[in-house]
Amino acid sequence: MKLHAKALGYAAGIVSALIMLLLTIFNSLGIYTIAVSAMQEMHLFYSPTIVGTLTGMIEAAIMSFIAFYLFAVTYNKLA
Repeated sequence: MKLHAKALGYAAGIVSALIMLLLTIFNSLGIYTIAVSAMQEMHLFYSPTIVGTLTGMIEAAIMSFIAFYLFAVTYNKLA
């Protein structure tokens, strides 16, 4: 079975961006504030503001796309 590398990359990017958005929403409700602190340390452009959330979503989407795309390509070569 071969993985479609672009589709997997796009799906991972979309999910990662949505998770960043949810994390900011939860932070505004006072939930998962420690996770927000961790994301701020791990992601260069993320902060729980509107602009910080958008840039964090873009960064997470790009990073996830690259990681999962490379995973699928490697998997397909080994399969």
